[in-house]
Amino acid sequence: MGDELADGPSVPRGSTTPGRVLAPGAAVAVSSARERAYEILRFLSVGGLAFIVDLGLFNLLRFGPGHLLEHKPVTAKVVSLVAATLVSWVGNRHWTFSRQRTDRQGRELIVFATVNIVCAGIPIVTLALSHYILGLANALADNVATVIGIGIGTVLRYAGYKRWVFTGHSVQPALRR
Repeated sequence: MGDELADGPSVPRGSTTPGRVLAPGAAVAVSSARERAYEILRFLSVGGLAFIVDLGLFNLLRFGPGHLLEHKPVTAKVVSLVAATLVSWVGNRHWTFSRQRTDRQGRELIVFATVNIVCAGIPIVTLALSHYILGLANALADNVATVIGIGIGTVLRYAGYKRWVFTGHSVQPALRR
């Protein structure tokens, strides 16, 4: 037991923490897990910005000056989702999945849009169910229904982007001479 405390936990090579060195396979697994964690954090950061655009614009259209779409919550949601999707496309393509983007931008954009359309339906459905079927027609209920839908859609978007959209291998921009 004393040796375990003296040696400390196993750490990857190159770590500043003293201790045993991980076997090459374990080091690769740790590195891969770390990369996935950073990718998920970038994805959530982009998603957080898109979320702010989505929810902010939705509330501005519904409850802001002029109450432009006060009695049309689903229309307001569609408009806010389109704006948030554009923010998401730019952030995910150029930051989150920049290493996995392909050289076929047109295909990528079409599949990205398809995944987003399918996943965008989720908060629209949760909002419509809450507002029209359950009769919860106030600002808090509309926002709770929207947040639940966005949460479900976020998980499905990440899986869809990894599986069908950003499928390339480290596409690097061409060097300029």
